[in-house]
Amino acid sequence: MIAIVDYGAGNIKSLQFALNKHNLESTLTADPEVIRDSKAVIVPGVGAFKDAMDSMNKLELGKVIKEEAEKGKPTLGICLGMQLFYEKSFEDGSWEGLGLLKGEVSRITDSVKVPHMGWNTLNIKQDNPVVEGIEEETYVYFVHSYAVSSYEENTLTASTNYGGTVPAIVQQKNIIGMQFHPEKSGAAGLRLLQNFGEMIS
Repeated sequence: MIAIVDYGAGNIKSLQFALNKHNLESTLTADPEVIRDSKAVIVPGVGAFKDAMDSMNKLELGKVIKEEAEKGKPTLGICLGMQLFYEKSFEDGSWEGLGLLKGEVSRITDSVKVPHMGWNTLNIKQDNPVVEGIEEETYVYFVHSYAVSSYEENTLTASTNYGGTVPAIVQQKNIIGMQFHPEKSGAAGLRLLQNFGEMIS
């Protein structure tokens, strides 16, 4: 069972539909015990970083997500969910994240249209199981105004170019982030979710 963390910031129905296509059973939950009992965790997200962290802290979910990820449980962050994995965001202030990954989140440069909304290609940086079956220059769907701006280079699995290099997929062992929405990215997104499912024992 995959626990999809319910903290009030996610497009859940399309994500669950995409997981069901691969027979990946999931449940939407804000119960720490359900998260602990799960085989994998997905942190979805749309909206503002501070609001998301405030909600997580109020529901006491941040601590359990971090504990389970640090135990080695497959943990996927999607869009805002990926950004929450980092140490800090500068979205309308300066806010602490979960700190699962080293780095920071900043606003996309105003040299391009913000928010970044639409299809962009993936540039594969590392050949690993997360991107198995994904061809170079595959299109995926982005909706965001902020992006990871500092990160450890060895975690960068794929990037896109939008006013500069934007980390699109990051991985540190069992922790994976996808800045785009795989559940809205057609066959490529389904394959990426399938690859995540294959990490689950």
